[in-house]
Amino acid sequence: MRRSYFILSMALSLSLEVFAQRQEPMKQVVEYLASEKLSGRFPATAGDTLASEYLVSKLRDLGMKPIRKEKQSRYYQDFTFSKTEKRTSHNIVAVLPGHDAKLKHEYIVVGAHYDHLGMGGQASGSRRPDTVAVHPGADDNASSNAVLLELARHFKKKGSPRSLIFVFFGAEEQGIVGSKSFVEWMKQSDDKRINLPADIKQIVAMLNLDMVGRMRDNSLSVSGTGTSSSFKAMAERVAEETQLHVTCTADGYGPSDQAAFVAANIPVLYLTTGGHMEYHTPDDKPATLNYDGMQQTLDYAKGLLTEISNLPVAPDFIHVPGSDKMSHAKLKVTLGLMPDVTGSSNTPGLRADIVMPGKPAHAAGIRSGDVIQEIDGKSIKDIEEYMERLSELEPETTVKVKVLREGEIKEFDVYLKATKK
Repeated sequence: MRRSYFILSMALSLSLEVFAQRQEPMKQVVEYLASEKLSGRFPATAGDTLASEYLVSKLRDLGMKPIRKEKQSRYYQDFTFSKTEKRTSHNIVAVLPGHDAKLKHEYIVVGAHYDHLGMGGQASGSRRPDTVAVHPGADDNASSNAVLLELARHFKKKGSPRSLIFVFFGAEEQGIVGSKSFVEWMKQSDDKRINLPADIKQIVAMLNLDMVGRMRDNSLSVSGTGTSSSFKAMAERVAEETQLHVTCTADGYGPSDQAAFVAANIPVLYLTTGGHMEYHTPDDKPATLNYDGMQQTLDYAKGLLTEISNLPVAPDFIHVPGSDKMSHAKLKVTLGLMPDVTGSSNTPGLRADIVMPGKPAHAAGIRSGDVIQEIDGKSIKDIEEYMERLSELEPETTVKVKVLREGEIKEFDVYLKATKK
């Protein structure tokens, strides 16, 4: 009996060690990209240059194909941004040609933005605008960069029937500038472009990862599942195979780079593990990440890409107007919180992942982790109902909000302020 227990213990120990070894490359990527040396990876800064050079070196080491003829810029697609002083940043792009004689002429873009907020400060997007300090961006979005590189490594070894385009987008935090630039570039002819499709219509799908480092309760949010007729069933099937709980949103107009592709009639899937208290602050550091969860996201993304790449016919595109109310509702008021978009809570209601200090919900006494049950006497069961309730409210009024906190229902009077124009 003791011998059997010893053997079982050794087997478990070796299994955990192998699992940890699989995660080590991702940890190294995150720790470098989120290091003080890169100063928050703000576009067109020294940190941006270091990050892009690092990613190019990784892609080159993997043997990925470049996308430009010029030797000095083989993996770079440059673009300018800023409404005042024009600055130059770039997307980092590499290609893995498909191995199927017919399907290799169809392409799947696999992307994640690599920029972040730099040193923060006023008008930077930081949730602590009065603090000037390195915003490391470990979850946002070094976590996705690490997963993306592992996807490239996996498919380089395994191969793919369709061709894969791996893109690390720049200037996402400035308004998905990099992904918009890439889409526009692909609509145009460019005789210096190589290994990429001649026509954007050859791009048949796009998978985007943004903030995948803070998984809770084996849960993942998947947007864009309605942009192609096969995507929802596929997302749920792969989730079952990888033992994940996924919350599906039909449209692809979420606040990240896939929005540029769905606007070009390309079906998309967008993966995220959602917000947290360290989001857009100097505390978004490597030590806060869930690397086991990143491995789960990696395995899930492998499954999705394998299925899409093996489809006998390219996925169709379905226009899904306005199903994501969080992106499109014209709200007059805000509670000042970030709700749980993954649906990971087993408790009925909608969990407030982040309640921002100084905003109406926080001022009334609502705290991060509270599960919203009712707003203005009307029940809340998910993000859709939450946005619908907010759309019914007027500024400069007080509304009752019921939450569940540690098993106890609490009611708060929230004074609503107008949303900023």
